[in-house]
Amino acid sequence: MSIMPPITDERVDDIPVLIHTMTHQLGFHTLLDDIRPWHGNWLGLSLGQVMVVWLTHILSECRHTMSPVRDWANARQHTLTRLLGQAPRDTDLSDDRLAEVLRILSQDTIWQPFEQAVTQRTIRVYQLPLQRVCLDTTTASIHSDHSASVLFQRGHSKDHRPDLRQLKAMLAALALLGCMCP
Repeated sequence: MSIMPPITDERVDDIPVLIHTMTHQLGFHTLLDDIRPWHGNWLGLSLGQVMVVWLTHILSECRHTMSPVRDWANARQHTLTRLLGQAPRDTDLSDDRLAEVLRILSQDTIWQPFEQAVTQRTIRVYQLPLQRVCLDTTTASIHSDHSASVLFQRGHSKDHRPDLRQLKAMLAALALLGCMCP
């Protein structure tokens, strides 16, 4: 009789996409670690890796508080180990480590170069010819009774529903590559 290896079950959700985007495409962890090298006594995940895991928790769980991060990470040990390349220790995502990330990012001497480096990796500026700009407007009906919103107003509706609030949007596009505006 063969012995079955233990099987563990972890909920992955959007964690691989978030961590891959923040580490491999944007390099958040290396940016922070280069700007603020970690102390020689700091063991386990680097400051940048702790930030990435915390941001992943915030985006995945829609919660920004510190207290549930450790339990959340402990429930996903295998997934985080595979994605980060090392196993997070129980103390890596404690409240004091997360508070240290917050304290360091709140310093202007750290935040400004970090924000500048992130912006350089995420925003691209192109010099495009401005011969013709095409504008297109549309409306979308909002099925909500939230009367406090000033963004959504009643008025002429292309959907023939003047009783519903509407979102008005405008798209501006350059006429490039042979695409002509009407």
